[in-house]
Amino acid sequence: MQKTETGMKIDVIIPVYRPGRELYTLLDRLESQTVPVQSIILMNTEKKYFDQLTGGGQLSDRYPDVKIRHISKEEFDHGATRHLGVTLSDADIFITMTQDALPADKYLVERLTVRLSGQVAAAYARQLPAEGCSEAERASREFNYPPVSTVKSAEDIGRLGVKTFFCSNVCAAYRRDIYDALGGFIRHTIFNEDMIYAAGAVKAGYSIAYEADARVFHSHNYTNMQQLRRNFDLGVSQADHPEIFAEIPSESEGKRLVVKTYTYLRKKKKLYLFPGFCIQCCFRYTGYLLGKHYKRLPRSWILRITTNREYWENGAGTGGE
Repeated sequence: MQKTETGMKIDVIIPVYRPGRELYTLLDRLESQTVPVQSIILMNTEKKYFDQLTGGGQLSDRYPDVKIRHISKEEFDHGATRHLGVTLSDADIFITMTQDALPADKYLVERLTVRLSGQVAAAYARQLPAEGCSEAERASREFNYPPVSTVKSAEDIGRLGVKTFFCSNVCAAYRRDIYDALGGFIRHTIFNEDMIYAAGAVKAGYSIAYEADARVFHSHNYTNMQQLRRNFDLGVSQADHPEIFAEIPSESEGKRLVVKTYTYLRKKKKLYLFPGFCIQCCFRYTGYLLGKHYKRLPRSWILRITTNREYWENGAGTGGE
């Protein structure tokens, strides 16, 4: 059993689906951190795909600190699956990651957990653009994950708006005592379980830290339709939680992203990319609006647009007729 110098135990929880060889790189980097982790819990969806990676062998032969829990695709849920992983951990702090996030260095765990005390309930890492990242996506990374750390509380809502609740389970650390006291991640959600939890923590009087020195490589070059579908799910999550998002609309953040991207591309002397980015924004906003008003849509439309059909087949709203 491994503990930090302060005696705190830390586990890492990673939902996994159809993993490739990059999973080995992620595990190698997690096991070489300056602050050691006790266990790495892989919440794998569909055992057959995991067996394809390992050739039917045991991953624990190479990584003795790795624990694997297999679930079916029908059982997967953004909130419930991560919560199940938490119940398999006895650590004081747990870190959630995605399989496509790669620690930038050996200091990730150390820097991500340094401020998890007092009223700080959670901390999330800076996401750097991965190799091959588009210029527009690089601007987005810079917009959402600037180089300066901060701690956000209810006092910042007037200044930051919905950004006060921003937190990302791509790489975030949580205090288990506060997590249990608040009831943990929502058990059934299409998306946004991290932000929903963070909003609850802030409203309960806790703070969320953004640690710019805790860095992971993570980015995507989504197509326009992929952006539409992803933002549809985002809109659904906001429509399903008006207690959080109705009071503080997030549209202003989209406008700020457009301005930031324009400035970024002009600085890089690549303004010729801006029209394409604007078209992508139209797809994003269309998806978001459709998601916000999903209850007016036919179920057939919803199932074509969403990235998470299982969510709708496991008890979610059905939309119109």
